[in-house]
Amino acid sequence: MHNDVVVIGAGQAGLAAAHALRRAGADSALLDGNAGPGGAWQHRWPSLRLDAAHRIHPLPGLPLPAADPAAPASQVVADYFADYEQRFDLPVHRPVAVRSVRRTAEGFALDTSAGEWTAHGLVNATGTWTRPFWPTYPGRELFGGRQLHAADYRGAEEFRGRHVVVVGGGTSAVQQLIEISAVADTTWVTRREPAWRSVGFDEDAGRAAVALVDQRVRAGLPPGSVVGVTGLVETDAVLAARARGVLDRLPVFDRLTADGVVWDGDPGRFVPADVVLWATGFRPALEHLAPLHLRAPGGGIAMDGTRVVAEPRLHLVGYGPSASTIGANRAGPSAVRELLRTLRGDVAA
Repeated sequence: MHNDVVVIGAGQAGLAAAHALRRAGADSALLDGNAGPGGAWQHRWPSLRLDAAHRIHPLPGLPLPAADPAAPASQVVADYFADYEQRFDLPVHRPVAVRSVRRTAEGFALDTSAGEWTAHGLVNATGTWTRPFWPTYPGRELFGGRQLHAADYRGAEEFRGRHVVVVGGGTSAVQQLIEISAVADTTWVTRREPAWRSVGFDEDAGRAAVALVDQRVRAGLPPGSVVGVTGLVETDAVLAARARGVLDRLPVFDRLTADGVVWDGDPGRFVPADVVLWATGFRPALEHLAPLHLRAPGGGIAMDGTRVVAEPRLHLVGYGPSASTIGANRAGPSAVRELLRTLRGDVAA
């Protein structure tokens, strides 16, 4: 199969890019590894309510539908994405897993689960959900209880009556900790003291947070997280949990044992555990781009906006400063405009 432009990934960023390509009349295809619409949202835990999710911004050209705030965010967003794909007749192919991408004389060749695909330009929008990060700690292999990542969390009830150690200082860690604490004993550990903020977060602060991430990717460093820069929101649920002592965090432990976690620097501190929940974030899912050798000496990919400096026919959206939903919305159309200009220049040359 061949298309002038291929978009990889049908989450927020990929759909925004595909919509822009459709409006531009470009010959394009959208390859998605999931079985159905919804991007990473369809995999969120069922008890994550719409009103507890990070703010969801509407995709270009279609307002968010009215929905029950108590409805599962996974279902509401998946339904919205499905409607979006149908409404704008986006050329989605699924499930198509892109295994690797290599350069050709005329652009790129993609090795996929549906055979080879070729394209002159690429917009990569694969996000992070498929690459949960598991940190290395001494004794992890010795722990006799259950270990799971936040990506595998499906609800609190299965932990009823147990002691759960939640590791991580992000929004998912806090949300899952609060849920679990209603049915189980919990201990919260983080590498750094959490930075809390009120619900009000103005545009200037948001731009400043995005600018910090942008500086990193321009320098070829790993992007970090926009949400990590902005801090944790003090919602009503957070305030209630704090009053119950649930958010009295400890610094991260030094090692795991067969039945708990230990702080070597604090002799005698041991917390028994039946479960360790690693809410330790994700990394960009870019393994399929490895044959392009894009990594900079700093360990990241040097970027100019969404354009890869080492490969101007490739744009990464939903990466670095465009990792938030509003950032992805803006980045998709912007990436398409720049990519189409680049491809027209290539043809003219």
